[in-house]
Amino acid sequence: MNYHVSMQGNDQASGTVEQPFLTISRAAEVAMSGDTVVVHAGIYREWVKPANGGTIDQRITYKSADDGEVIITGADRITDWEAEGENVWRTEVPNALFTVRNPYEVELSGDWLFDGALKAHLGDVYLDHKSLYECGSMAEVENPEVWPEAKYSEDSLLKWYCEAGPSTTKIWANFAGKDPRKENVEINVRPHCFWPEKSGLDYITVSGFTLRQASPQWAPPTDYQEGLIGPHWSKGWIIENNIISESKSVGISLGTKIGTGHVKYAGKHKKGGTQREQEVILRALHAGWHKDTVGSHIVRGNVIHDCEQAAIVGHMGCAFSEIYQNHIYNVHHKRLRHGAEVAGIKLHAALDTQISDNKIHSCYRGIWLDWQAQGTRINRNVLFDHLSEDLFMEVCHGPYLVDHNLFLSPMNFRNMAQGGAFVHNLFAGRFVVQSELSRITPYHFPHETAMAGYSNISSGDDRYYNNIFLGDNDSNKEPVPITFFEHLPLKPRELPEDNGKTVMDGVPDDSICYLYPVGLGGYNKHPNANDKQLWEYTKEELIALGDAAKDFFVGNAVLPVAVDGNLYLNDALPSSSHEPQATVFEKSGFEITTNPSTGAVTVAVTDAASVNGSDTVPVSTNVLGKTYHADMNFEQPDGTPYHFDTDFFENERTVKTPGPFEVTEAVVFEF
Repeated sequence: MNYHVSMQGNDQASGTVEQPFLTISRAAEVAMSGDTVVVHAGIYREWVKPANGGTIDQRITYKSADDGEVIITGADRITDWEAEGENVWRTEVPNALFTVRNPYEVELSGDWLFDGALKAHLGDVYLDHKSLYECGSMAEVENPEVWPEAKYSEDSLLKWYCEAGPSTTKIWANFAGKDPRKENVEINVRPHCFWPEKSGLDYITVSGFTLRQASPQWAPPTDYQEGLIGPHWSKGWIIENNIISESKSVGISLGTKIGTGHVKYAGKHKKGGTQREQEVILRALHAGWHKDTVGSHIVRGNVIHDCEQAAIVGHMGCAFSEIYQNHIYNVHHKRLRHGAEVAGIKLHAALDTQISDNKIHSCYRGIWLDWQAQGTRINRNVLFDHLSEDLFMEVCHGPYLVDHNLFLSPMNFRNMAQGGAFVHNLFAGRFVVQSELSRITPYHFPHETAMAGYSNISSGDDRYYNNIFLGDNDSNKEPVPITFFEHLPLKPRELPEDNGKTVMDGVPDDSICYLYPVGLGGYNKHPNANDKQLWEYTKEELIALGDAAKDFFVGNAVLPVAVDGNLYLNDALPSSSHEPQATVFEKSGFEITTNPSTGAVTVAVTDAASVNGSDTVPVSTNVLGKTYHADMNFEQPDGTPYHFDTDFFENERTVKTPGPFEVTEAVVFEF
């Protein structure tokens, strides 16, 4: 059955095209398996809470009627403003306006949200759908100054401040000379736009809407992961062709439900973060985290921007999903508070998840996969203009596959994982390669949620075939020490002390990692996969090796890597120990331009001979082999092998070309 919703409707009507409902929420109360909710143009100020789910054969679909923009917003318009002079305006609203919580009373909080100068609240004030910057006092509203962390400095001069009382909330704002009684000024009222209150509502499609201005709480992996929209621990949702923006934290959440997270004791955690994360995973397994019940979502064709934590987040509930053809930008650009869950896409336990054909730019970080990226594939994505790196892999054992991507930010990759395969990528930035011996994280049986074991990250077990590394013209070819959350441009470094250790403002040695020039120099100290490995020695032979093998007995020995067929342009640096005969050219061969304001990228191949200048290696699942810990092949989610015989545009490869594209002559690619 088709239910219709219109701004001219009535919730007491029958919901037909002739007698439509007034609210989407009314349709969501009655829609059952196989039904479609068709929403006509208008602004719907409501939190849509589906009451029912569909089945794999009979989905429930919510879609735009294509007769104009359909907006679902978590904000209400406020026109009752009083002038207080010096561009400052004040309004006072009843707390009864808010649904489940007062977002101007509740602070942004949660695991791995760092302390900052501001105690930010969940609410925001919006001028023409764009959020202003909260500040900590009336004085800052009266005399606004640029927020030094803001990506867009001028925007940060628009300020607001609030005081929540027992029955009303007062808000002061500076609109830089504009009159809020005449402009479109809104405040947050609802925490979500489209979000089930209960979990387990499967097979729902949400298509073609504009969803904006919600106030979900910070979403760490160890707690309830809220979002502006999301399935709330269900299976088989399709979120497609929507415009999603202005979430206080997360745009789309594919993460954990209420009750899966770790509860604080007296406001403090009794256990460390790694231990709590392990308990959350085991608790979810005990409660039924399984491929048959959770995950397998499709997120495609969406434009997601101006979310302050992440465009897409998920822990376990994101497993077995497909995320493709999305345009993600301006994530965490205000930077009023920072934390360890900030990226365009931030996923934990993305088992068998496919992240493809996305354009991600102008965020704090592009893609961050944390814990249990096993069977995951990242391919044909374009990433650029990130403050930190394009890709961060953290404490994962693999196998995970990264192929045919364009990594164009100054920092491309922060690797605190192992078991990755990198095939036919274009890398135009620098790497961090770092072990993580202090954290023990799980790996799984192939294509399952069931855990097969735990281990730390000693680094390595990686493969690099047929990539292009494009130097960045930096004259310094030595690794530079940085800290975990540091990014370019780096602050000045002090010279090493007499003992050779780097001095970094009192930073402990175990918190320092090294940023390497463009290329694979970060792997120079790893053994070669073609050589005899420590586990191939007898116990007696290992004892005879002495210090060279001592780390093997405690699980701290770095794992081997395989490197072949890569091309190094513009004086990028190969790994001297793994690819001594690598092809290195002084020429660039490429001219790359990016336009963050439009999202446009142009890659011009100016010297096809240079780009074709190395002997590539035919790569397949068989060539990549198995990862050390999971003992699993680099294979597709259904277990079939990969064959890398097509390029970025899925054209058949007829010549041996490294990098993402099949190149035979000078050509210009536009994205």
